[in-house]
Amino acid sequence: MRDSLVERLARLAPWWVLLQVACWPWRGVAEVVLSLGAVLGFGLLASARFRGGMRALSHEAWALTSMLFVGYWLPQLLSLAGAIDRSHTAIEVAKDLRYLPFLWLAAMAMATVKGRRIVGVGLAVIIAIWTADGLLQALTGHSLGGPAIADRLSGIFGADNLKLGIVLASLSPFVLLPAARLGVLPWLLAAGAVGVVVLLAGARAAWLTYGLVILVAGLQHWGWKRTGIGLIGGGVLTVFLAANFSTFLGPRIERSLAVMDMKAQGLDFALSGRLVLWQTTMRIIIDHPLTGVGTDNFQVAYKAYAEPNDQFVKWGRAGAFHAHQIVLEILAETGLIGLMLWLATVALALRAWRYASLEARHRAAAPALALAVTVFPLNTHLAVYSTFWGSVTLLLAALYAGALMAREPGPLGNADVA
Repeated sequence: MRDSLVERLARLAPWWVLLQVACWPWRGVAEVVLSLGAVLGFGLLASARFRGGMRALSHEAWALTSMLFVGYWLPQLLSLAGAIDRSHTAIEVAKDLRYLPFLWLAAMAMATVKGRRIVGVGLAVIIAIWTADGLLQALTGHSLGGPAIADRLSGIFGADNLKLGIVLASLSPFVLLPAARLGVLPWLLAAGAVGVVVLLAGARAAWLTYGLVILVAGLQHWGWKRTGIGLIGGGVLTVFLAANFSTFLGPRIERSLAVMDMKAQGLDFALSGRLVLWQTTMRIIIDHPLTGVGTDNFQVAYKAYAEPNDQFVKWGRAGAFHAHQIVLEILAETGLIGLMLWLATVALALRAWRYASLEARHRAAAPALALAVTVFPLNTHLAVYSTFWGSVTLLLAALYAGALMAREPGPLGNADVA
């Protein structure tokens, strides 16, 4: 009876992952779903693994998922040594422990062919809905998230939560890789639709992220020649969109072209003030090299180190929330020790990929690419130690580990992950 109940609950894992992703536009709801999923994940693993019942998760998947979490969480714990506000950092460290059982649940979702298919198709459907909603907002000014009152598309996330572009860009492999297996036309249609929304959403970090996905997916399936033609076509589409949606794209393109000025002022304008932000961040890093200023203490430290005319502290502002760059964020908040642990975790993930079978790589291709472009270091980023983006990054890591180390392989050549 107990095993039967565990099996039934384990079948909820793929659907719970989809529910979590679908709730991302509503932060409070997503938090509740994540926490309940953590309880479910812990309960399943305790009943199924440690008490001799059904193996809901292979040893290898459990180990890789757990180690990827440790690589994220241990730097936080060690940052307590030099934290500016030790009690605040301690609360964050304790709170983030709930991610681990939720990651086990996400890895369980990828343990079977059926589970991987549910997650893959479900994510593609969610992305398609968000994309269609974004296109509707571009044409009518309205979406499921309300009217577009900002200078960019906000879609279902709403005008006070401008994350549509970066989320779609990071999740796009779950649409583009299966579309590519259907042929050139389906891939072009999917890439074009998602690309239009990512472009009009205005986040230039999302443009680079999506460009990487297009490049990798294109080279993998079509080679250099067709990929080059596709990129040229994308450039033409960008010019067309810039001419017809100048309200969304005009300011962003103007900022990006300012880098051609070859002066510090132009570069800072092109980077939306991030050059000054990064200079201040470097001063923080130099003064707190080993363990940083503590997780989620960046804003307090920034205000202390910023120049009086810094735009992030002018007129009584509280300071920059985060470093807007993943390497600088890790160094500032967790120090060199934290960065070394992150690099060791990246090496572990790459080693797992290197020694995996061709079939395992095939089924893990979409989450692997999504995770890689999300943490790509030569880009700007949302705060990886924030509740939202941290949960996104860790979820992709768990999907990758669960698919790569799945206990039930799928047929090679018929990708069951998406």
